[in-house]
Amino acid sequence: MAITGGSRLPAGHDFVFPRGALVMGVEPVLKFQSADERAKGLPVEQEKDKETGLLVWSVLVIDQAAERKTDAVVTVKISAPHQPVPPDAIPGTDVRPVVFEGLTVTPWIDDKGCRATHAGERHRCRAKLGYSLRASGMKPAVSKPAAKAA
Repeated sequence: MAITGGSRLPAGHDFVFPRGALVMGVEPVLKFQSADERAKGLPVEQEKDKETGLLVWSVLVIDQAAERKTDAVVTVKISAPHQPVPPDAIPGTDVRPVVFEGLTVTPWIDDKGCRATHAGERHRCRAKLGYSLRASGMKPAVSKPAAKAA
């Protein structure tokens, strides 16, 4: 099969964010550091993309099409040599509409809700499908002109 686990599937911005996306902030994604490494005082390194070798940045985004409050805030990772700069906010607000370029989706199974069975109990699996979002860049969203009333 051509699609393997961890495959990054291309997806258009409008497909993933049909009502748009708002940037809240950008920060580096740091590599995991064990307690021993911290005790030795080793510096924390920034994560690098496995495919491109570029630094990985985490963009915190509000999905305006989210149906539940818990699904409204998502993270989009961008691989770039330098920290991506979010677009300017709409004057008088903190709102930063954005369009992600080269957006990909990687499905994965969130099995934290799946519990081992006890003797005599039926297995209850509350695992769910999760998605990891990546992009090659971001740019300001261009507002669409309003339709004229007839």
